[in-house]
Amino acid sequence: MEERNGSATASHKVLLANRKNGAFSGVVDVLSFDVAEILLETELGMLLIKGHDLHVNRLSLEKGEIDIEGRIDSLTYSDVKNAGKQAESFLGRLFR
Repeated sequence: MEERNGSATASHKVLLANRKNGAFSGVVDVLSFDVAEILLETELGMLLIKGHDLHVNRLSLEKGEIDIEGRIDSLTYSDVKNAGKQAESFLGRLFR
């Protein structure tokens, strides 16, 4: 079984063309998506893709691949551990 987060066997690739088309590998799960942002769990951490008119053209979790199109404004990485703490903090504030 492959280990995640920093293991020599973990692999993640990003191919971005003209800020309009993106091909990503090493995708473990798609946590959320809409036309403004897509949140992916990858082999090497969380990836937040922000933009406009984002669409998922192809998704294969078996192969760990996703293709998206739209105007891509930013790619932001974070560790899986930190993403959970941020979500907890946000939900904690929301339900106080």
